[in-house]
Amino acid sequence: MLTNIVRSEDATYAARMKVVQIETLIDAGSISNTTSWKRAHRDILAGIASIHWPSGSGKFTIRPESGKKTGEGNGVKPIKVDFIRSLEKAGWEAEAELDLATRVKPGPLDAALTIDEAVIAAEWETGNISSSHRAMNKMALGVIKGKITAGVLVVPSRALYPYLTDRIGNWDELEPYFDLWRGITCKRGLLQVISVEHDATSTTVARIPKGTDGRASV
Repeated sequence: MLTNIVRSEDATYAARMKVVQIETLIDAGSISNTTSWKRAHRDILAGIASIHWPSGSGKFTIRPESGKKTGEGNGVKPIKVDFIRSLEKAGWEAEAELDLATRVKPGPLDAALTIDEAVIAAEWETGNISSSHRAMNKMALGVIKGKITAGVLVVPSRALYPYLTDRIGNWDELEPYFDLWRGITCKRGLLQVISVEHDATSTTVARIPKGTDGRASV
């Protein structure tokens, strides 16, 4: 189910980083109607809206440079930091370790909220498209095993992607595989992808900093 944003009830979230698309791939057991999901989803939207650039500007303006060239483009991890910080303030656990697999562990979730016996997971993409698939599969596995009630992956839109670190996972490259996750069978669980983007570009704003951990930097 695809939802185009922004609706009137989401006006609070429209002024900063924007949600442009929401795709709910699974909603078994009508998880989307539960109070725990509605509260968690509000937290996620508020976390996205908490991201400003430049810091404190009240909106998200990005320097329109290609991420393909050394010394140009914008980093991605500083964006995620603000998102996770917002979720932590709302009571979420960052780098949450859940027992999702019996053999090789798939690694911690970026953030998780346990509420009313539900576990809601959120992942913010900072790696390449392979990383996006791992994040989705991690949450899908959790849903299948009943360890996660709902999982949400946040990725850049087509418009934002070119200005970020080269080859970062993004909506357009992930969308062809949506039918794969739609085919998952479970009695109770929700899986969703959210696409986000800037609300303005300007050559006068600073680049979002990059780090030093290999080609993907941040």
